[in-house]
Amino acid sequence: MNAAPGLRMHLAPSFGKPRPVGEAIIAAMFAEGDDGRIPVVAVTGTNGKTTTVRLIAHLLTTSGLRTGMTNTDGVYIEGRQIDSGDCSGPRSARNVLLHPDVDAAVFETARGGMLREGLAFDRCQVAVVTNIGAGDHLGLNYITTVEDLAVLKRVIVQNVADSGVAVLNATDPAVARMAKNCNGTVTFFAADKTHPVMATHRAQGNRVVYVEDGKLVAAQGQERHEIALSQVPITRNGAIGFQVDNVMASLAAAWAVGLDWKTIALGLKTFANEADNAPGRFNVFDYRGATLIADYGHNPDAILALVQAVESMPAKRRLVVISGAGDRRDEDIRQQTEILGAAFDDVLLYQDQCQRGRADGEVVALLRQGLNGAKRTSHIDEINGEFVAIDKALARLNEGDLCLILIDQVEEALAHIAKRVAEA
Repeated sequence: MNAAPGLRMHLAPSFGKPRPVGEAIIAAMFAEGDDGRIPVVAVTGTNGKTTTVRLIAHLLTTSGLRTGMTNTDGVYIEGRQIDSGDCSGPRSARNVLLHPDVDAAVFETARGGMLREGLAFDRCQVAVVTNIGAGDHLGLNYITTVEDLAVLKRVIVQNVADSGVAVLNATDPAVARMAKNCNGTVTFFAADKTHPVMATHRAQGNRVVYVEDGKLVAAQGQERHEIALSQVPITRNGAIGFQVDNVMASLAAAWAVGLDWKTIALGLKTFANEADNAPGRFNVFDYRGATLIADYGHNPDAILALVQAVESMPAKRRLVVISGAGDRRDEDIRQQTEILGAAFDDVLLYQDQCQRGRADGEVVALLRQGLNGAKRTSHIDEINGEFVAIDKALARLNEGDLCLILIDQVEEALAHIAKRVAEA
């Protein structure tokens, strides 16, 4: 077979009749009416993006599609990592779109990449906005308010195809307002089906996803599909609220792409929130009878969601290991430990490798300020080095305790924790 056939002699022969061989080639590749596009799902928000991206990609893979994915951990083609690092920008997304083996693509779409270069695609089939909340990275790149952040994040909603779907969090006002910027249709999700946005949307015959009697429910008019939360391991029987939100968003996206419900149910059942599948996203370990939870939460909204999650898990004593990202505002760093001080007995503050423009010890000092007047915390340590802090926390654990470790170097910290667990 000629790997690089020449078309010029057919299109413009020196004598004889020209032949439209280019059209013939395209006609052989694509059926009549086919535009050659693949399903593209873009995911943005403040928290939950990476888990939602990974879960949507897993659902698409379960359906048999060869799926490409980008997120803050790397670029993946059919589950194989081809690049590492923070790959949530348009350059990484373009690498997926150019890959010949990709039938569907799921992109984590972060603020930085959109500000630098826009999007990697002209339009997407599905846009998912997980939440805006109190925002994150405020004060950087002229994005100073939650309203500014919402304007930026809604870019993917504005670029939904006319036949596409925006999947929006009904309980977040900044996200719900994005519905009017969508050229396609909108699916709202929220645990409470009686929320005004949800109730109105459903009454108008539109798609909604919610929780009822321990089940995920997807409804539109008379159409209704149910999946028991007990069959979705990532939610721990529905006890982890923020994971339930991530699952509802992912389910709605899969519904929008057109996956059948048996495939969606199987995909949700087989997605395990383990360190090798969703690193740094509520990874749970057992250590000498104590429970360890490793997570990459790094803003007040994420910390609040983690506190609500661990409070649903029994523990004799609660410990937390935390550092702070230096490129956040002072009040954002302090607020994280203000939240933790009301929920944990022991707090171990550590200085990580990258201070992101802060002076030595400045981040730890801000974290310490947040613990002033803490309702519950009775023991505070200040430690230099992430792994040293982890080891010190493990040494303080007794059977029945719970330790939340807010990791910074995700892969290295998880490997360190796994090593300590194996040694125990």
